Amino acid sequence: MAIVWLAALPGCYYDVEEELYVNTGCDTLQVSYAAVIAPVIEDNCLNCHNAAANFGNVTLEGHSNLKTYADNGQLLGVIRHESGFPAMPQGAPQLVECTIEKIEKWVSDGAPDN
Repeated sequence: MAIVWLAALPGCYYDVEEELYVNTGCDTLQVSYAAVIAPVIEDNCLNCHNAAANFGNVTLEGHSNLKTYADNGQLLGVIRHESGFPAMPQGAPQLVECTIEKIEKWVSDGAPDN
């Protein structure tokens, strides 16, 4: 009886890659500043990092200001909560992984004003 049970074990092995690594549905193909990045920054960053508040001497208002931080690595450092960077948004949970992936894609594309 035990041999029959042991013989059945290999047939139960769960190795269908598509089922093990489910696609999260994060579409990073069409990431633009106007449609994706600017709204994220507006909703999560501009309360503190607009031209008037300028907390930490950081202004993210407008494409050219944001691009500076995208180009020097600070934008991704703070939103990924990497060591050596202050975790942002401050006092709030880390951005959703898909949002971070979209920002990473935009930065890797050269942070275009599109």
